[in-house]
Amino acid sequence: MPPAPPPGRILAARIIAVAADAIQLGLFPLFLEGAPGIADAVLDVAVGIAMVWLLGWHLAFLPGFASEMLPFVDLFPSWTLAVLFVTRGGAR
Repeated sequence: MPPAPPPGRILAARIIAVAADAIQLGLFPLFLEGAPGIADAVLDVAVGIAMVWLLGWHLAFLPGFASEMLPFVDLFPSWTLAVLFVTRGGAR
């Protein structure tokens, strides 16, 4: 099992995940399908990259990323849940 990320990276990943989900929920009308949907996709790709950089690759990020690409399913806080799952053991 790979070493756990330091506490600072775990905290940063959790903050980014909650912020991304809050943006997608709070600005829902802005992120409906169409041209603004590009902004939603860019946000998801950026968050995905940040999660892998901060926490390392984890299989739990795949369903989180995939669900963000589906209309109305992206209203579920999948980034937050994926990060909480990956960091459930905390820093060691």
